[in-house]
Amino acid sequence: MREIQASDAKTHLPRLLDDVERGETLIITRHGRAIARLVPETSRRDAEIAEAVAALRALRRSIEARGDRFSWDELKALRDAGRR
Repeated sequence: MREIQASDAKTHLPRLLDDVERGETLIITRHGRAIARLVPETSRRDAEIAEAVAALRALRRSIEARGDRFSWDELKALRDAGRR
């Protein structure tokens, strides 16, 4: 959880909303006191997680059907390639 001053939040709102959309929770402060919290929309996040889990299960089934296996390092490399 990250804290950001209200004046900075006003200036950088589009970027902050992108951060929240990616799952980060932000605390907006004024004079050092928390005044608001920006949190991801749970229903959207839950749907994204369910979709990702379903895709991983399908990938696992297709890999196992071929008799192949992936190491953790290979899986992490695939994950990181998808973030680009």
